[in-house]
Amino acid sequence: MSSADDLERWPDLPYAAWKDTYETLHLWTQIVGKIRLMREPWLNHSWHVPLYVTARGLTTSPIPMGGRAFQIDFDFIDHLLWLRTSEGHIRQIMLAPKTVAEFYGEVTLALDELGLTTPIFTQPSEIADGIPFDQDRVHAAYDRDYANRFWRILLSTHAVFSRFRTGYLGKVSPVHFFWGGFDLAVTRFSGRRAPLHPGGVPGLPDTVAREAYSHEVCSAGFWPGGGPIDYLTFYSYAYPAPEGYASAAVQPPQAFFSKEFGEFLLPYDAVRRARDPEATLMLFLQSTYEVAADLGKWDRDALECSVGVPCRPRPL
Repeated sequence: MSSADDLERWPDLPYAAWKDTYETLHLWTQIVGKIRLMREPWLNHSWHVPLYVTARGLTTSPIPMGGRAFQIDFDFIDHLLWLRTSEGHIRQIMLAPKTVAEFYGEVTLALDELGLTTPIFTQPSEIADGIPFDQDRVHAAYDRDYANRFWRILLSTHAVFSRFRTGYLGKVSPVHFFWGGFDLAVTRFSGRRAPLHPGGVPGLPDTVAREAYSHEVCSAGFWPGGGPIDYLTFYSYAYPAPEGYASAAVQPPQAFFSKEFGEFLLPYDAVRRARDPEATLMLFLQSTYEVAADLGKWDRDALECSVGVPCRPRPL
């Protein structure tokens, strides 16, 4: 049974109850993320586009613009969107029930007032039949409590993912939030090139998908669900999936391979209700990685190291 502190750090977030807020917030983060996309030079595997978890929400981190810089932050404690410039100028937008079109208009106006006008592609990414942001008057929900709970889950997940990340000497991504899929992810690379990705992701050019999966990966993340998955879940997948991957045994016992998604899933509630949520999630990350690395014949001796400890250099 989880302790009271665990339940605070890993709160309950029923999919059906927060679904409307989820869908609206997903689109809001896409608007902000696409602003970063338009201003940042391309970085391998689309690492120039994600948002990052903060002690209050999500951030773009500093975005360069000529000799200036600006940053956009979601604050899920005071429920504000902050736009800040390197000259000290600010604008803030209330996070409250409003349409995507209204939010898009407010963000666009704030950028214009700050001298940061940034046209973006208004068609949503990775959403089939998405409504352009400036025309979307369908999605307008925002529940402050549910948004705060979601951020607290991201914060707790970020801590575990960051610790897992320290156990790898090979190429590994930051822990970052991809607004296209609305998931927090961390990815390990074998160092070898991968077969050409087939593409076909809704609302995502094939060239982007193929660049993202140009090299062999084992990627893990947290996703709030969607489609046939009406619950929050952790995931782990390998690209390309090695022979025997789908039938491999992983831990903890609640984890399973989804044929529909082609990846291992661990329902969020299995972590939230565990006696030790952090250890349970870490077990899932390590177990699914080992399956991918062993079946894929990765050079584990060269790629791995012990998990990091504060103030202690990695032993050689």
